[in-house]
Amino acid sequence: MPTAHTPRTPRITRTVNIGILAHVDAGKTSLTERLLFDTGAIDRLGSVDSGTTQTDSGDIERERGITVRSAVASFAVGPAQVNLIDTPGHSDFIAEVERALGVLDGAVLVLSAVEGVQAQTRVLMKTLRRLRLPTLLFVNKIDRAGARHEGLLADIRHKLAPHPVAMTAVRDLGTRDARALPRSLDDADFRAHAAEALAETDDALLARVLDGPPPTAAELRAALAAGTAEGRVHPVFFGSALSGEGVGALVRAMVRLLPPAPGGPDGANSQEGAGGAAPRGTVFAVERRAGAPGKTAYLRLFAGELAVRQRVTLHRHGPGGTPVEYTGQITSLDVVGRAGAEAGAGRLTAGNIAKVRGLAEARVGDRLGPAAAGTDAKADADTATTTHTGADTGTATHFAAPSLSTVVRARQPGPGPAARLHAALLTLADQDPLIHTRALPGGATSVLLYGEVQKEIIAATLARDFGIEADFEPSRPAHIERPVGVGEACEEIARRGHTGLWATIGLRVEPAPAGSGAAFRYETELGALPRAFHHAIEETVYETLAQGHEGRPVTDCVVTLVRSGFCSPVSTAGDFRGLTPVVLERALREAGTRAYEPCHAFELEIPHDALAPVSAQLTAAEADIADARETAGGEPAWLLEGRIPAREVHGVKRWLPGLTRGEAVWWSRPSGYRPLGRDRRKPDVRPLTPPAHPFP
Repeated sequence: MPTAHTPRTPRITRTVNIGILAHVDAGKTSLTERLLFDTGAIDRLGSVDSGTTQTDSGDIERERGITVRSAVASFAVGPAQVNLIDTPGHSDFIAEVERALGVLDGAVLVLSAVEGVQAQTRVLMKTLRRLRLPTLLFVNKIDRAGARHEGLLADIRHKLAPHPVAMTAVRDLGTRDARALPRSLDDADFRAHAAEALAETDDALLARVLDGPPPTAAELRAALAAGTAEGRVHPVFFGSALSGEGVGALVRAMVRLLPPAPGGPDGANSQEGAGGAAPRGTVFAVERRAGAPGKTAYLRLFAGELAVRQRVTLHRHGPGGTPVEYTGQITSLDVVGRAGAEAGAGRLTAGNIAKVRGLAEARVGDRLGPAAAGTDAKADADTATTTHTGADTGTATHFAAPSLSTVVRARQPGPGPAARLHAALLTLADQDPLIHTRALPGGATSVLLYGEVQKEIIAATLARDFGIEADFEPSRPAHIERPVGVGEACEEIARRGHTGLWATIGLRVEPAPAGSGAAFRYETELGALPRAFHHAIEETVYETLAQGHEGRPVTDCVVTLVRSGFCSPVSTAGDFRGLTPVVLERALREAGTRAYEPCHAFELEIPHDALAPVSAQLTAAEADIADARETAGGEPAWLLEGRIPAREVHGVKRWLPGLTRGEAVWWSRPSGYRPLGRDRRKPDVRPLTPPAHPFP
């Protein structure tokens, strides 16, 4: 992950971490480059087309002109340091965006003045509004033919954010001479317009507007900052990343309207930054540089301090949800945005981001500090010091898990290439744990995907970075299974003449709430078995559930060890590893399972006269239409919302233009699971078929 640094003379007194988000090709990376150039962080303006931008530094990113991994850059505006996190725009890399949301204090959502509100724009804005993350909107490309202003503002109000405040006017729209003109609250006309817009979400301000006296410019500035920080209003700026028009106004808004990180650069502005607070943070990116030993973890610190040579413990959830801890020692710590000796001073304070080395087992999503269930480090910090809610940094996700799976095989035959392929995919899983690599019989590896572009990027990365040519099977929906009842099974060591595995194991399986994952519990005394035997049972339960039946992992269940025993000195951990899958298979057969398929939530806007044929086709595609309503404003249209099997999404995109004269606007995103089968009103309950070898 590249970074850019700004030499600075003023003392930095506050930091704000801002994500740059957009639909693909809206100009997000170009805007990041312009921000760095105009603020003096870089002395040469790079280009996406020429592959010379600061944040798209990977060879594949430069070749394709898209952002694949989040990148960090920084600049200073007076005493404020702004850390920019440039995120991918393509929906196949939505997991990268999710990880960025967990470390942000605010966001800039980029739109194109020509293409307007696009599918991914709506997905991102829905998430930002749900999190109440302070967000500025930047409408790019005002100098391109077809650019819109008033019509686009109406679309923003209708489709993205109900309370936008246009902070710039535009002259010569859609031409090379287009200019963005900042609007000042010192102007009476704009002051009246802004007061009306802000009063829609502020009762006290509404009373002033209606009854007087009218709010002053200073009061409106404070109301605008408060409304932005709370996610109630969304300032909108028009401009051009290529020419730099409107970018200055956006920079000023970043430091004036978006709330700073709790703690400040020296940790002195918050109790969270106090030296006595336990350090808490999130690893949101991991990179390996060719020729460089080890890996670099990008860590946002929410509380406490970190220093070189300090030992830290990272927490994560392993396969099936089992908690995993890793302890390591920091050998190097470079604070993002600090120049020269200050960058490598070896001290990270709350609110800042650092490149940390020495944590060999670090993975994206790892959490530093107490892993209390249901708590959120950033939310805790925000509650103590600011008014905005902030983003989750815990295990809660804002986007659904990947809904596609594929099988990867090394093109070169033999166990050696297969082992190298699996090792390479495990390395990629450090950067993106959601691909869930899993070894399969015969040397193949299974991975999860969001889409075909992600598959192409993985294939290109394997070839370029690891020298491995790989073949991918066609992607298919990633089905899961859930138990529908309670089942129990037990295998015991015979009192006499025992000939099997020297282990006694009794397991009970019962369903758990959807989305809770798999959990393992004990009803036996922990001291009844040696610790290694307990560990062997628990680890094998999670591995067996993850491998699943016929390629479908079993999830959303609780497995309880209800009986255990061993015979010293002949029993070994291998006996427990070998017997656990057999007992678990029998318990699952008794409980019965139901297969589920991944679904997408969709929104579809269609012409008014296309409702009947489109609804009929959606019904044939097994879609559940939850809501259908006529849109307000603009051309008469219908807005449909619902869920559809992931396997049908590609087909819908294929036939939709023909039924709507190309006027339909479709967006969808992964959204959980539903029972597999056409007649979903009847439970599809069946026992697992006993395989020749448990869970082959």
